[in-house]
Amino acid sequence: MAERNSKLKILYLNDILLKKTDEEHSLTMADILSELRKMGIEAERKSIYSDIDHLKDYGLDIDMFQKNKNYHYRVLTRPFELAELKLLVDSVQSARFITEKKSNDLIKKIEGLTSEYEAKELQHQVFVTERVKSMNEKILYNIDAIHKAISSNSKITFQYFNWDVNKNEVLRHDGKLYEQSPWAMTLAEENYYLVCYDKAEPFGIKYFRVDKMKNIKVTGEAREGKEEFRNFDIAEYAKKRFRMYDGNEMDVTLLCQNNFAGVIIDRFGKDVMIHPTDKDHFKVHVRVAVSKQFYAWVMAMGEGVEIVGPDEVVEGVRAMIKDLSKQYKK
Repeated sequence: MAERNSKLKILYLNDILLKKTDEEHSLTMADILSELRKMGIEAERKSIYSDIDHLKDYGLDIDMFQKNKNYHYRVLTRPFELAELKLLVDSVQSARFITEKKSNDLIKKIEGLTSEYEAKELQHQVFVTERVKSMNEKILYNIDAIHKAISSNSKITFQYFNWDVNKNEVLRHDGKLYEQSPWAMTLAEENYYLVCYDKAEPFGIKYFRVDKMKNIKVTGEAREGKEEFRNFDIAEYAKKRFRMYDGNEMDVTLLCQNNFAGVIIDRFGKDVMIHPTDKDHFKVHVRVAVSKQFYAWVMAMGEGVEIVGPDEVVEGVRAMIKDLSKQYKK
């Protein structure tokens, strides 16, 4: 055991330096020898000096400095900066499609990418509990299966479900399998969507919430839709759809108050053409999939955004407002 531990010494030393040191925290040689003893390894100072040199040659950024007559050792740079790890933690904890349990598991792994001291800073910003999160524990495995199908040019089969009022999963199509040709995945409106080709659809394109998919199988049968997806722009496709609800794609004109310019740019990008109409308003022409979700988005802006064309879209929002007024009529 002693011989085996001796051979592993440099690996344990690497772990100690990464876990116990950073720019603000260092270890003396006595500290290092003490940490190794906790792991059952007795070592001489000379061998540690040699191991440190080997680790530096390997690329570990080990800094040595003198303080109070002792030499101190610390790791200065790592593959990820603390600010980058905080960004990853924020992304994981805010992602609705990742369950609370899996979020906590992933954040714990992210903490392992820095020192134990900086890991505490990451822990201070973790507030996963009470967030609205997916309830599908297998979503990451779903994503992995879909990626494998896309990379191997294969169709997939799966079941798809909704929630009922008792919070139970209810399989759609009486549990019958969906067979689809997967081509891309996208994040939209805080959910992960699979974009597929389905020759039975009018435009060939169909999408599914990944967290509502079950029992995904890669069939090995070649995908369909290669020509349709040759020049497919998933970002442009998602931008036109509100909460990924489909509808007829139409060129729509919006009249907006100037202080809503940021809202328009956030939704449609900086390439959107803004045409001033007077000192307080501007018009934009955007292509969208017209749906109730689009109308709801416009109505949420109140007087700030108004649909002014084409006529059929204006009539559509009027009809929706009329229906809503009946629903809330006392």
